[in-house]
Amino acid sequence: MCTDCGCSITEHQKTHQHLQDNPQLNDKKTIDVITKILDKNDHEAGHNREHFNAHNVMCINLMSSPGSGKTALLEGLADLADFNFGVIEGDLETNRDADRLKAKDIQAHQIQTGSACHLDAFMVHKALHHMDLDAMDVCFVENVGNLVCPASYDVGSHLNIVLVSIPEGEDKIAKYPVMFRQADLILFTKTDLLPYFEYDMEAEKAMARKLKPNVDILEVSTKDEASMKKVANWIKFKMEMR
Repeated sequence: MCTDCGCSITEHQKTHQHLQDNPQLNDKKTIDVITKILDKNDHEAGHNREHFNAHNVMCINLMSSPGSGKTALLEGLADLADFNFGVIEGDLETNRDADRLKAKDIQAHQIQTGSACHLDAFMVHKALHHMDLDAMDVCFVENVGNLVCPASYDVGSHLNIVLVSIPEGEDKIAKYPVMFRQADLILFTKTDLLPYFEYDMEAEKAMARKLKPNVDILEVSTKDEASMKKVANWIKFKMEMR
């Protein structure tokens, strides 16, 4: 959890039992500050959506733990998607991911958050000034690698995709339910590694649907073009449904 901004605290969590055991989070002044931060963020997120809607661009927030394959997924989509997209990249430091995408001729802008463990709507709004929205159909926000904090901050996206990779183990969905309840699509990534791990895919899917019964789920490997095409088709379908 982000200790300086309380970014993982949602309206539901404010009344949760564990707050009673944490003097800082149980303090009314602290809760009031956090509420104001989230309210201001939500207002700015709505403003971002207005920008996207005005340019007929669908925004998708990509969230996951570090190393689950967000950037690799976007690189793969560049080779087979029949829609144009750009990417707002979020990391604490370096431009490495944005540089990888630019090498694939993807429009990308890097946000370096410094110490912040998530992107917020204000960061994304600033990044929009560096993006040519008229040249894209979809704008991906590749959030900072973190399975907690990004779930609490609306960045102005229309859809949320959450990735979970096979090497992370079978417990991530159960341990980080807030993140997976936000998902419109869950991608099980790096499925080419399934033979090397003890991983009960069906049990994990069942856990995901226990948290959110109507969530869409796809199994993906960037080495399997057919599975990548399914992701591209899902996105294209959502575009057509708007």
